Amino acid sequence: MRQTLSMWLLAMFILVLGACSNGDAKQEEGDAASKEETTEQTEETKEDGEVTEVVFWHAMGGDTQVTLEEIVEEFNKENPGIEVNPQYQGTYDESITKFRSVGGSKDAPTIVQTYEIGTKYMIDSGFVEPVQTFIDEDNYDISQLEENIINYYTVDDTMYSMPFNSSTPVLIYNKDAFAEVGLEADKPPRTFNEIKEAAEKLTKKDGENVERAGFSMLNNGWFFEQLVYTQGGYYVDQENGRSGEPTKATFNGEEGQRVFNWLNEMNEAGTYGNFGSNWDDIRAAFQAEKTAMYLDSSAGVRGIVDNAPFEVGVAYIPHPDEVDPQGVAIGGASLWMSSGIEKAEQEAAWEFMKYLQTPEVQAKWHVETGYFAINPTAYDEQIVQKEYEKYPQLKVTVNQLQDTTSTKATQGALISVFPESRKQVVTALEKLYEGEDPQAALDEAAKQTDRAIEVAERSNK
Repeated sequence: MRQTLSMWLLAMFILVLGACSNGDAKQEEGDAASKEETTEQTEETKEDGEVTEVVFWHAMGGDTQVTLEEIVEEFNKENPGIEVNPQYQGTYDESITKFRSVGGSKDAPTIVQTYEIGTKYMIDSGFVEPVQTFIDEDNYDISQLEENIINYYTVDDTMYSMPFNSSTPVLIYNKDAFAEVGLEADKPPRTFNEIKEAAEKLTKKDGENVERAGFSMLNNGWFFEQLVYTQGGYYVDQENGRSGEPTKATFNGEEGQRVFNWLNEMNEAGTYGNFGSNWDDIRAAFQAEKTAMYLDSSAGVRGIVDNAPFEVGVAYIPHPDEVDPQGVAIGGASLWMSSGIEKAEQEAAWEFMKYLQTPEVQAKWHVETGYFAINPTAYDEQIVQKEYEKYPQLKVTVNQLQDTTSTKATQGALISVFPESRKQVVTALEKLYEGEDPQAALDEAAKQTDRAIEVAERSNK
């Protein structure tokens, strides 16, 4: 009886084991069949021509382009009915110039990436559909996005474009050099006077030859604008063009004067390093210890930390001693929807824009490029937290943005001739370092900006 019972139990065990194995096999076969079916459906959809193509013009090169294309590829896999086609168009200037020639025609891209100073031109062009249209139709919750970023692209309660790659200026400094001259490495200077005093200590000279400048700033209008905005100053009238059509420059007022006088004082003292207008040159100068402090974009922080042979500190941008800082305005670029194209294309493009704002995608974008996460919940993602352990400097950039007071100053200026105006400011900076009177150089830049605004206004009429 015992032998019979044992044989019966063994038989039952074999049957159960076989059933489990068959079940697992069937499940695996089912999963495989499901995957094959999905793949076949995707291929059939594409073969049947049911795919909506979204032509995406962008200006992201190098490693940033690689990350962007990875994100696009993943979106296309998850959305078999949509095919986003990313097309590199060169620099921001080259991209917007190309768009000017095709905007409003059948050759226009579905989405075009444009730098922040192109906002006014894009709104006035008539070639774009405000993303507010799709926000309203879809009941999309924009409160989930970073307020100090979307504010730049919002005019009269209408959000015109979707923020994409956003950055702000920061102060970057050599912590080892600070310790060398007796400055507190973890207490960076915050005011103009503190920068001047630190620059005096940090400057190294061999006779008349400056081996290490105390402070430097790229000859780029963006940094000048930010130093005006943080004082609550306006670049143009009509409250930075946010309350009406701007008619003249105001950046040569007291806020701009403070900036130019401050730079001039350091330049005359021999503590300022002028490394031109090329981003690579000033970064190379910092890494080679030819300057101890300088202003850079938050998007460049990780690269500087990786390549500098010393410990790098990151801090908020400085402000005049007599004013309370309001923060920074956003830089970078946003995504614009073309008008006059098929509704299906616009809707497909809108799906892609929403996908870009998801926490997972924004976390990848922030970690791999250094640009801010438009959706701040991305900062809670594990890959971001892990990155902050290695690069605590990145957290400083986020804190500065989130500590910014939202005003018409920190929203940034709206001016259709911004690229031309920035060139005039760069010329003014160059003249300043050559010895021209600060106020005279600044006034000339404002005068040329006024002329450009007047010409643009006549052209529009």
